[in-house]
Order: sequence, then C-alpha cells, then structure tokens
Amino acid sequence: MIWITDSLAIDEDDIAWSFSRASGPGGQNVNKVSTAAELRFDVAKAFLPEDLKARLRPLAGRMLTQDGVLVITAQETRSQERNREIALQKLIELLRKAAHRPKRRIATRPTRASKTRRLESKAKRSNTKKLRTTRPDAD
Repeated sequence: MIWITDSLAIDEDDIAWSFSRASGPGGQNVNKVSTAAELRFDVAKAFLPEDLKARLRPLAGRMLTQDGVLVITAQETRSQERNREIALQKLIELLRKAAHRPKRRIATRPTRASKTRRLESKAKRSNTKKLRTTRPDAD
C-alpha cells in the first residue's frame, strides 16, 4: 500500500510500469539502457472517493487519457530506479492535491458603512465630473 494521506492509500498492484529509452543527452547510456519510466494508474478502476476523482480530472490535464488512465513519465535522471521514484512522487503529489477539499465559500453581505462609503465616493466623483463641464457665459 502506498499512503497518500492519513486516511487514503492506493494499492501498488493498481500501478503499471513500463520502461523505454530516454531521449536527450546521456552518451552511450541513452542508446543502451531503458531508463525512462512510465507509470500508468487507472483512476476509473481505483478505489478512490468520487469527489477526489472529480477534482483529479482537471489537475491531471493531459496526463489523463480518455479511458481514465493517468500516465506519468519521468526521464530526468540516468537511473531507471530514480526515474521510477520521481514518477511515483509525481503521482503521490497529484493525488494529495486532489485529496485537499477546497473550503466552501460563504457569501457575505456588504455592511451598511461600506455601502455608504461607496455611495459617497460615487457622489463625489459625479460632482467632480459635473464641475468639469464648460458652461456657456451668461452675458
């Protein structure tokens, strides 16, 4: 079990790994060793709360496929094991962000004093603009 929060964990069997050759610099190591790690986590089949899944969809963005599979790749280092750890950390961080429930906003009414201040400033501004108008001479 991989613990995401104190009350949320995912099963390691729900994660599928595949490895391929990484792109970029690295000399002969790039051509010989499959160091890039690809983590696949099926969100649709995982035992996660529905509200967490709903918050995860926009957070995952392009990493989430049409079938509901989360695909995370890591090819930052030359070590396959380290790339595997990085991909797993990315998954854990993403699930932690999705597990955080946003605070419900409580609508508040403006106070009487704030309404008065707003109306006074509007009246003052209106008066300032009224004084700018050019009046014809009363000759």
